[in-house]
Amino acid sequence: MRSGLAGEIAQKAVNYRLKLAVIGDISQHLAASGALRDWVREANRGREIWFEPSLDSLAARLDGRAGG
Repeated sequence: MRSGLAGEIAQKAVNYRLKLAVIGDISQHLAASGALRDWVREANRGREIWFEPSLDSLAARLDGRAGG
């Protein structure tokens, strides 16, 4: 978060109307950083950038969006 690289990558994805999914367990990083925790929570509320712990959870989220 300090270097701004994650924000730059996320902004590029949004600017180019791409969807970005970060897959993996980042719970230890979230526990250690309030800023990261807030950013992930806000990102997951939107449509462009999602953080998911597994491909299965991403598939479930995509299935839910297709049905709703």
